[in-house]
Amino acid sequence: MQLSGGWMFRRRASRVVTLLALCLVVTTAAAAERVRELASFAGVRDNQLVGYGLVVGLDSTGDQTTQAPFTSQSLTNMLSQLGVTVPPGTNLQLRNVAAVMVTADLPPFSRPGQRLDVVVSSIANARSLRGGTLLMTPLKGADGDTYAIAQGNMLVGGAGAQAGGSSVQINQQASGRIPNGALVEREVPLNLGGNGGVLELQLNDADFGTVQRMVTAINSEFGRSVAYARNGRVIALDGPMDSNEQVNFMARVENVQVTPMDAPARVVLNARTGSVVMNSAVTLRQAAVAHGNLSIMINTQFGVSQPAPFGQGETVVVPNTDIDIEQQEAFLQIVEGAQLNEVVNALNALGATPQDLMTILEALKAAGSLRAELEVI
Repeated sequence: MQLSGGWMFRRRASRVVTLLALCLVVTTAAAAERVRELASFAGVRDNQLVGYGLVVGLDSTGDQTTQAPFTSQSLTNMLSQLGVTVPPGTNLQLRNVAAVMVTADLPPFSRPGQRLDVVVSSIANARSLRGGTLLMTPLKGADGDTYAIAQGNMLVGGAGAQAGGSSVQINQQASGRIPNGALVEREVPLNLGGNGGVLELQLNDADFGTVQRMVTAINSEFGRSVAYARNGRVIALDGPMDSNEQVNFMARVENVQVTPMDAPARVVLNARTGSVVMNSAVTLRQAAVAHGNLSIMINTQFGVSQPAPFGQGETVVVPNTDIDIEQQEAFLQIVEGAQLNEVVNALNALGATPQDLMTILEALKAAGSLRAELEVI
């Protein structure tokens, strides 16, 4: 009697039909952009808010309180504030309640009474928040003060069903949104011209060349020196003291047209998805690359060893494993390219998969052939 089985692992590199599906190719020359797209004024920023709350009204998809005792504790504390006393030691078996974290962004210049969108996410073992209602939840900033109050019916984009031990789910059901679900209760103080009307303009990406061009464009717009570069990211502006004139001044600055410097050559590798993205400034100096393919095959045959009739032995299964390693032919190939399309064609000619391509690019960078920054995310 013989049992057979096998386990095979093959690693083969296949030709990439096109690298453009993985690489974001931008070959057009840099065009003029408005200052508001390249920089922002210091202090004009969002503030993150967070809060802890309860979602009720779930269809038996809430937290299992035996595994999440803080849910029943939170509900007990809330009921006590509403005048309902729960006897000590009561085991609350709640399936329609879920403990959640609520997050929101407080935009600049927000005033009490304005509405904010909030995101609600389960923190325990609730299966779904669909159909739930978030109870009044204070949203606090980094300083611990309450800036908004969130409450409302949730909008969950996912869906799911289960029966007979089987289940199916589309998208995420443990989180959702409440459009306009929070009311601002407190504003964040903001003084734009704190030092004699001097404003600061901060570039999104530090670049000395772009800063120099922006200073020149702003001064040309106003016909006098109102902008001064402090470093490769910050520009100081001599703005007016009057608030109305200050707003007009800032609006005029934001609409100034500036042609930014070309982005530095960069290749971004996503190790989780195997994506490779490079910009048009990437070049490749001459290099020789040997790209071989390794194929490993492991076959296991199981045999049964039985003792002689009326013997004292036991029947055992004996594995017989054969391992075969095959190395396909690999040749040194010259890769070189001064333009992005030449780089793409050179790497594509190696017949590498995205994962192999990441390894090749790292090796080319280490050898000094890849003339670009290599960033792994």
